[in-house]
Amino acid sequence: MEKAIIAKNITKKYKLYKNNKERILDLISPKSYGEDFYALADVSFEAEKGDVIGFLGINGSGKSTLSNIVAGIVPQTSGSVEINGQASLIAVSAGLKKELTGRENIELKCLMLGFSEKEIKEMEPDIIEFSELGKFIDQPVKSYSSGMKSRLGFAISVTVNPDILIIDEALSVGDKAFAEKSLAKMLEFKEMGKTMIFVSHSIGQVKQFCDKVLWLEFGMVKEFGEVNKVVPRYEKFINNWKKKSKLEKDAYRKEAYERQKSILKFPV
Repeated sequence: MEKAIIAKNITKKYKLYKNNKERILDLISPKSYGEDFYALADVSFEAEKGDVIGFLGINGSGKSTLSNIVAGIVPQTSGSVEINGQASLIAVSAGLKKELTGRENIELKCLMLGFSEKEIKEMEPDIIEFSELGKFIDQPVKSYSSGMKSRLGFAISVTVNPDILIIDEALSVGDKAFAEKSLAKMLEFKEMGKTMIFVSHSIGQVKQFCDKVLWLEFGMVKEFGEVNKVVPRYEKFINNWKKKSKLEKDAYRKEAYERQKSILKFPV
């Protein structure tokens, strides 16, 4: 099978600062200020062409960070990502300019993807129709609700027909009817053999839509495999997690970050 995505040893480091003074000192001083935070630690996975992979994990596990890196929006600190084809990220506000209207955003994003003005004019009515934004298409995006932004982003991405589609919680906002319409479009893409990454808190949607699951836990790969094998273990984990007290969750999180240090070969 042809590989669509090859992610090797992806690590993403951020700096956490107590205040703006620390942030400025870290820029101008040879001394290091702020606390290192690793949103991802040595994450590797591969997607075959036509795979539909769900990213699962509790909040703070690195799902959105990884999807942004795969989409080429955020650079990794170390590691490599090889993409075979054009990737498009669908997330609330992803790639949208707030000061521009919906129509202007369509034209800008399509131009950036390499389409000619003639091609954009041909696609524009289909994008607007799919988005169901009507007269709001000529209003500034800063006035849109999160659901409207998601509609516009989704409509642009599915109409330009990318090789790899990355959907990050885009169906968790807006009305149920549009979510169902979007899922139908995604299933159509799946039948066409497109590669997709699906980031969602909805285990039901992941079961319905995905073939494989990458389970992330505090920036690390917990499991990667077929949906019918990984999801039951994830559901069991979630049920247990919900029952834990705050102290128990903090202890579990601390233990996870100690494992992260070990993976990154830092002194514990």
